[in-house]
Amino acid sequence: MGKKKPDEGGVAPKGKGSSKDTAKDVKKEKLSVSAMLASMDQKPEKAKKAPASSTFSKPKAKAPAKPSYVDGLDLPPSDEEDDDYGSEEEQQQNHAHKQSSRQQRGPLEISVTDKELKKREKKDMLVAQAVELAKQEALKDDHDAFTVVIGSRATVLDGENEADANVKDITIDNFSVAARGKELFKNASVKISHGKRYGLVGPNGKGKSTLLKLLAWRKVPVPKNIDVLLVEQEVVGDDKTALEAVVSANEELIKLRQEVASLVDESSASGAEDESDDVNGDDAGEKLAELYEQLQLMGSDAAEAQASKILAGLGFTKAMQGRPTRSFSGGWRMRISLARALFVQPTLLLLDEPTNHLDLRAVLWLEEYLCRWKKTLVVVSHDRDFLNTVCNEIIHLHDLKLHVYRGNFNDFESGYEQRRKEMNKKFEIYEKQVKAAKRSGNRAQQEKVKDRAKFAAAKEASKSKGKGKVDDDEPLPEAPQKWRDYTVEFHFPEPTELTPPLLQLIEVSF
Repeated sequence: MGKKKPDEGGVAPKGKGSSKDTAKDVKKEKLSVSAMLASMDQKPEKAKKAPASSTFSKPKAKAPAKPSYVDGLDLPPSDEEDDDYGSEEEQQQNHAHKQSSRQQRGPLEISVTDKELKKREKKDMLVAQAVELAKQEALKDDHDAFTVVIGSRATVLDGENEADANVKDITIDNFSVAARGKELFKNASVKISHGKRYGLVGPNGKGKSTLLKLLAWRKVPVPKNIDVLLVEQEVVGDDKTALEAVVSANEELIKLRQEVASLVDESSASGAEDESDDVNGDDAGEKLAELYEQLQLMGSDAAEAQASKILAGLGFTKAMQGRPTRSFSGGWRMRISLARALFVQPTLLLLDEPTNHLDLRAVLWLEEYLCRWKKTLVVVSHDRDFLNTVCNEIIHLHDLKLHVYRGNFNDFESGYEQRRKEMNKKFEIYEKQVKAAKRSGNRAQQEKVKDRAKFAAAKEASKSKGKGKVDDDEPLPEAPQKWRDYTVEFHFPEPTELTPPLLQLIEVSF
């Protein structure tokens, strides 16, 4: 047995010396490695040959169930004599190898755990952000979140009277709006005339989008005969193509087409079963003729062509128009939503930042399209060029009130500055009169100055509204006040002191 070890051991390491001492040394060095690998990857047949270490070999029988990391490696062969090498030494080596592998595996497990913790923290943060965003979206779309108080009598609210059937102007007097306790409008009044294109401007977060929602939800007086459409959300992605999604926005057209299709199917089925029922056939024919006439009046034949033209203007190619809406991103779905609104052509079209998802070419096309808009348009936008091109009147939201200016955005800026100067001048005159009355010490004179100022304000308000219009619910005119400009404050934290040296130059030459 002692002589076989060198011969068998010398076969594996090729290129080594043939000396017996050298072979023994190589065998001793490889003995621990081979025994260690054999103990980790020992087969069940070998476990039966070692009854002395049967207690230790039982768990090894389960080892082949797990893939070994040494599979596929060209390792020196292990002999049966290596398996019979002292069991105590083998257990010690196995124990040492397990400890070393645990030590090697320890830092890896810790790093993986840290990575997982970072992933979980990031996931929790994203979930919290999503919850907060969902709360904000719920507040936006929650009809009950807004408290609307109409101070004046709504003469045209639901279009119940026959005389109101043709009313296309929207007049809202003295309305106040609050959202969850935050006051957005206070005794504000506005008139939206039919056929005009309005630009709604004002500071961010002060109620511009809220006003559009209230008009769309009819939470403020809107005549019943006026159909209102607000474009603020992208279309839901489904299997409909972009062209079908635009055409389907005209629900009445789709309904008539479905009725025609069902009548045609019924008439063909009944004609095949019973050809003698001429009465029902005549009724179906008359009904079909009426439906076809209505479809012709609605321009059913040119519906797809018109929708395709609008989509092309917004940047959709022919191939893109045939793709399902679920294949588009959010920006392109927003374009589809805008195309649906332009295709339907409502009496009052409300657009909230329509140029946000458009490129320059699409913006120029939209400007030209809206300039030909014959119905009423109210658009919220921060694009000065867009407002100058499209709008012919500007509604300015300032100090919880709505002020209408004629002309585009450039005209509004000049009118706004002039209005600001006039208000401040009136306030200065009023303030001087009050101070003079106070210096005189005559209380009656002070009250006289205030009453005179209120009378002048009431007279100016009656001029702007028109003669003969008196409203009992209208708030009393106030004395002149100083124009309050919209200001934004930025607060920066105090920086910490830097430890010296702040700058150090060593061996510098010029």
